[in-house]
Amino acid sequence: MLMNIFVLLYNSGTDKEGIHSIELKGRTIVLMFENKDDATRYCGLLEAQDFPSPTVEEINIEEIKNFCLKLGYECKLVEKNFVPKTAEDRLLISPPQKNLEVENWEESKNSNKENFDINTIKENLEKLL
Repeated sequence: MLMNIFVLLYNSGTDKEGIHSIELKGRTIVLMFENKDDATRYCGLLEAQDFPSPTVEEINIEEIKNFCLKLGYECKLVEKNFVPKTAEDRLLISPPQKNLEVENWEESKNSNKENFDINTIKENLEKLL
């Protein structure tokens, strides 16, 4: 069964396109929202914290899972009517106060000794559209 979910993209459709993720205990987690309203609300919370505003994009869940697998990221589905049970769960519905600066995400990745080929990342993102 093909299931579409909603993700948050920065600079959608451009050469600098990126997907919103959170850093948690050394892991990069891409959030996938089952409900578009939840994704939109999360965008509003990001804006309230002075993060750049992402756009909500609908995409097939398998494409995001494959994208995350290739890059060593994790993906978490935020289900409709999700109720957090732990502090970690709360990050799935309310962004942390501090995360990677969007402008510096490439430098941060390189300083993690994980040297991803930016062209491969761009190609993978383009396949998602």
